[in-house]
Amino acid sequence: MTIANGKNDAPIATRTGGKAKGIVVCWFLGLGSLVSWNSMLTIGDYYYTLFPKYHPSRVLTLVYQPFALGTMAILAYKEAKINTRKRNIAGYILFTASTLMLMVVDLATSGRGGIGPFVGICAVVAAFGIADAHVQGGMVGDMAFMCPEFMQGLAASGALTSGLRLITKAAFDKSKNGPRKGVMLFLGISTFAEFLCVLLYAYLFPKLPIVKYYRSKAASEGSKTVSADLAAAGIQTPADHQAADVVKSPERLSKKQLLFQNIDYALDLYLIYVLTLSIFPGFLYENTGEHQLGTWYPLVLIAMYNLLDLISRYLPLVPWLKLESRKGLMIAILSRFLLVPAFYFTAKYGDQGWMIFLVSFLGLTNGYLTVCVLTTAPRGYKGPEANALGNLLVLWLLGGIFSGVSLDWLWLIGKKNAF
Repeated sequence: MTIANGKNDAPIATRTGGKAKGIVVCWFLGLGSLVSWNSMLTIGDYYYTLFPKYHPSRVLTLVYQPFALGTMAILAYKEAKINTRKRNIAGYILFTASTLMLMVVDLATSGRGGIGPFVGICAVVAAFGIADAHVQGGMVGDMAFMCPEFMQGLAASGALTSGLRLITKAAFDKSKNGPRKGVMLFLGISTFAEFLCVLLYAYLFPKLPIVKYYRSKAASEGSKTVSADLAAAGIQTPADHQAADVVKSPERLSKKQLLFQNIDYALDLYLIYVLTLSIFPGFLYENTGEHQLGTWYPLVLIAMYNLLDLISRYLPLVPWLKLESRKGLMIAILSRFLLVPAFYFTAKYGDQGWMIFLVSFLGLTNGYLTVCVLTTAPRGYKGPEANALGNLLVLWLLGGIFSGVSLDWLWLIGKKNAF
């Protein structure tokens, strides 16, 4: 059911059912938005056996981020004119093709190391970065003007990919060519998950009543980015009617105004991910030493990080656990930088139990603070403004990741045979 709204005569869907189904779909879409990134991290143990001298966890994350950040900067600048439906579908298709190409590269080279295969993997990872900018910015922009619970749905990828990687490694670890077989199975499942996200976003998500409601509301407030998704759901916007010659969009804040009003939130996200990515994953793979868990040790550390990151993203759903104070968020985020000396001394003098505890705390604070910022910042803005703000926040988030993976190389100073 739809109703006309105000002088724009923009139809608004009045049913808001399907919230639970929307959360489940967002959960899968969140898996697709980050599964390639997390796949690259969780098969790092395999790449270290193929390319032991190339620092794969550090190099691949560093290759990934400039493409993600550059593409995201362009998309954030043009967000008001971009068809969000085409943007997200293109991103998920590129994710699917790129994950498949990781398998192709490995099969074509018969799992051999060397500079040629490594350059090929770097090229695929660059495509991951471009796809990430399309999907992550597009989805966060979309979720910014919907219910906050949808934002938590974007959190499951890390824990699921870590769990899947542990299972596939355990299943094949002791068989002939076991590590390679495990990686191939893992990438095959990841490719299927990405393809499933293409179908979910294209055919199911836009037809959910609650999604139609929020997108119709955004259209009534002047958003042009949701028109294609509304059309896919069978709702026409004023621009689709021949009788509506000119539709005057309501006034909205510019990107510059939005950024100035939310500069502390942007800095929050930047600082969260500068700290996290200066430790995760490069430090965990190369600076934690040898322990009883052997090759499983970095996988366990990454799995614990991702598990606590997932759990913590649902804590803000409990009202009294959610941190909304702008000063409180900044103090908590700056306090996380005490983890740098903590990790340094634990790697040098501590045992694996303390390292697992620190990594778990890193994941716990990363997920919790990210969701607190992303769900608090868009509150009170119109649909088009919330979408623009979501894109700007993701841009700063990616800037933090890029800075973090660059600073991560500093851990190699003073390490023997680092280069």
